[in-house]
Amino acid sequence: AGTGMGVGQALLVLLAACGAMPAKDPLLDVCMDAKHHKAKPGPEGLLHDQCAPWKDNACCTANTSSEAHKDQSYLYNFNWNHCGLMPPKCKRHFIQDTCLYECSPNLGPWIDQADSSWRRERILHVPLCREDCEEWWEDCKDYVTCKENWHKGWNWATGTNRCPWGSMCRPFSHVFPRPKDLCEKIWSNSYKYTTERRGSGRCIQMWFDPAQGNPNVVVAKYYAWKKRTSPAWNDDTTPGTDEAVCALPWPVLVLLPLALALLPEGAGGCGSRGWGSL
Repeated sequence: AGTGMGVGQALLVLLAACGAMPAKDPLLDVCMDAKHHKAKPGPEGLLHDQCAPWKDNACCTANTSSEAHKDQSYLYNFNWNHCGLMPPKCKRHFIQDTCLYECSPNLGPWIDQADSSWRRERILHVPLCREDCEEWWEDCKDYVTCKENWHKGWNWATGTNRCPWGSMCRPFSHVFPRPKDLCEKIWSNSYKYTTERRGSGRCIQMWFDPAQGNPNVVVAKYYAWKKRTSPAWNDDTTPGTDEAVCALPWPVLVLLPLALALLPEGAGGCGSRGWGSL
């Protein structure tokens, strides 16, 4: 009986370990397949200036974070000053936007396929917190630009983006009458304007204090769960990714009936941790 109980207890430990190790969610803690992203997120130790909040777990390298702050960086040869000098209070939002895009490991629920020569994946409809979008617009509304969508349609004849022929430089507030227009149109719907506020757990923050932790981790978990429980997601998912799967070695499976027979009545088996607690 003692040997039987020993086997039962050993298997109980294995079963408990199984329950404590949910399968890795493919939407969480990931980097998109794009031009400068790392294959997997991880600590960087030192990220430059505005990209520093992501240093504990980043999809960008220190070099990428440094380039994100330059007017004419090697990242995309993109010139912020295409209609005159962009004011620093406006430019800082574009730098922060670049840092979020390059460094964040919390954009998995919004990664989409891209039909571009320079990246296989992009982000689409990331729900941006109301304050982040409105402050961006407020600080940039007096700058001028010649285009509504900055992803495409530029004149690249000189190797950097210039306003296309026939376009006029107009105030931001004319090109983007509302914060919603700026956030949604400037990068081809990469962002979605929301009325959710910072700290709500329902929107992604471009700006956050790393001393308080990264608020976007819980946001990504919420939307990953939401996406997982929607009918469209369930059609696409592969068996075993929608809940934690107990991958037990074959000797355990062979001895499982014995262990269950030796357990006290009512003891639990190999369960999976559901998403309801998120």
